[in-house]
Amino acid sequence: MKTCLVVDDSRVIRKVACRILNELSFETEEAENGAEALTACHRQMPDVILLDWQMPQMTGIDFLKSLRKDTKGNHPIVLFCITENDPAQISEALGAGADEYILKPFDKDLIVAKLADVGLV
Repeated sequence: MKTCLVVDDSRVIRKVACRILNELSFETEEAENGAEALTACHRQMPDVILLDWQMPQMTGIDFLKSLRKDTKGNHPIVLFCITENDPAQISEALGAGADEYILKPFDKDLIVAKLADVGLV
């Protein structure tokens, strides 16, 4: 079974994303911020991370930079969640090592499409 770490400071967003991912046969884990996500990744690296941009303690972009530096590679696949279709923000996320991005609010169809784009469904 593939694993997904859902990283978002919104409990509601985490629960919605986990429900969708569970329906797609992913085992999920949740983190409230980038610092918690790094701890989870050091414990067990997921196959994919659904990552929010704005969070307390450690932002998504700071987490991503740390993750890519620590893992020295492209694993795991990271889908960055953003609230605006801002080319500068998308470029920064992709430049930091994100594999794809998802606009919020998302639904099951969008998650399935993005997971298909990165070869996970």
